[in-house]
Amino acid sequence: MSGSLWLKPPKEGDTLPAIPRPRREEVPRTREAGRAPDPGLVPDPLDELAERLDGFVAAAVHPDEVAALLESDGMTDDHIRLTYGRADSFALAEDLYARVERRHPAPQAPPAGPRLGGLADCLLRGLVFALPGLAYVLAAPLLAGEHGRFGLPGGTVPLLAGAVTGWVWNQALSHRAYTWLGLGDRPAAARALLIGAPPGALAGTGVALAVAAPGETPAAVFAAGQALYLAAATALLVLGRERALLGALVPLAGAVPAFRWDLPDPLRAGLLLASLAATTVLAALALRPGLRRVAAGRGGPPRATSLPYGLFGLGSGLLVLHAGVGSTPVGGAGAVVALTLSMGPAEWLLHRFRGETLTRLRTLTTAREFRRAATGTLVLCLGSYLTVLTALALAVTLLWPGAPRPALPHLLALLLVGTALWLGLLLQAFGAVLGAATVCLLAAAAQTALPAAGPAATGGAAAVLAVLTCVLLVRPTAHRS
Repeated sequence: MSGSLWLKPPKEGDTLPAIPRPRREEVPRTREAGRAPDPGLVPDPLDELAERLDGFVAAAVHPDEVAALLESDGMTDDHIRLTYGRADSFALAEDLYARVERRHPAPQAPPAGPRLGGLADCLLRGLVFALPGLAYVLAAPLLAGEHGRFGLPGGTVPLLAGAVTGWVWNQALSHRAYTWLGLGDRPAAARALLIGAPPGALAGTGVALAVAAPGETPAAVFAAGQALYLAAATALLVLGRERALLGALVPLAGAVPAFRWDLPDPLRAGLLLASLAATTVLAALALRPGLRRVAAGRGGPPRATSLPYGLFGLGSGLLVLHAGVGSTPVGGAGAVVALTLSMGPAEWLLHRFRGETLTRLRTLTTAREFRRAATGTLVLCLGSYLTVLTALALAVTLLWPGAPRPALPHLLALLLVGTALWLGLLLQAFGAVLGAATVCLLAAAAQTALPAAGPAATGGAAAVLAVLTCVLLVRPTAHRS
């Protein structure tokens, strides 16, 4: 899977509104000393706060949303006790929630234009994720080695090591660049990619060369080109240049005749180099705004925040690689093809889940109704993704030359991997990437240590991720970013 899969940041921020603080008016003093002021002249501070926050509190579906607003404004428990006579922000939020009548704005009208436009863009991304697999078909005769390791064909180890290194690096780099895009600074995003992509390509090349055994030099050279492609494709995908990347991958269509006929080696190498050169040139052109950027006096998001995304790339990448080790197309290379093609519909369903939950957040009046609606949407989107993945796996099996009928155990194992990947991507999109990365890494480590435990490891990972998703994403506060 080349590049990275992300929910693109919204164009408009969804930050919590600041609490307006009007200038405090003095309470009229009585003329007679020692006389208590008239209670009618002293306004209730809680009523004033409820009036100022009326719009936000009326649209909230749970008191926790109000508590989050109070805490984001810096209200401490001491201030709340002294000013409003409540124990903490949660008690104050409950009082405000009870005082204000529920009122929700009408759902926004869908944007003009065809509703399938977003789906078409996501399918395009899925296609550019999968097309690089044709490069391995073209290069197969050039990479054939005499001796393999770990039960794999010759040259496989440097290819896998370089690919995993690229996935880890480019996932972290993509997060940093997307963070800049979320801040509205596209030149800074281009500069981050311009600075980070070359070291990623060098890292992938270095790892592939380091693990290459004698006789695997051609595979190591191909891994170097693979590392360069991953870096360039990541830049194009993050900057929204999917169509340009698709054009650069057109030469790889020459692999289709290679399924049945033997092509000359110079032709195979020429098609590979043409696609790699086109991708690299297009990425360089897309990154030109990064060269013109002048330091703006801010360092940007902390680099450590991108580390969990790289770890998630490692865990999910290893799960996909384990899914690609098998004796049948659905349990072997066909599984990787089906998973990569499914990433387009997966991204569209991630957007669909987010859009549906935001609509429910505006229209439902209680937390219980929202939890029920969010759970139903989650089941529907996950079920739709697994249906698409099953159809793709069966289609790959039918189109694969000489492929046997798919075995049910291999298909179930593929669906478990797909469940873990989609739920992990969903948690990543909502910022819970560390939990998703930990679960995927543990499952991948278990499969590596004990290959026979593969289905149990992926099944356990899918179950844990499902629980995390239900716990975290059915709460209304999870959707108030």
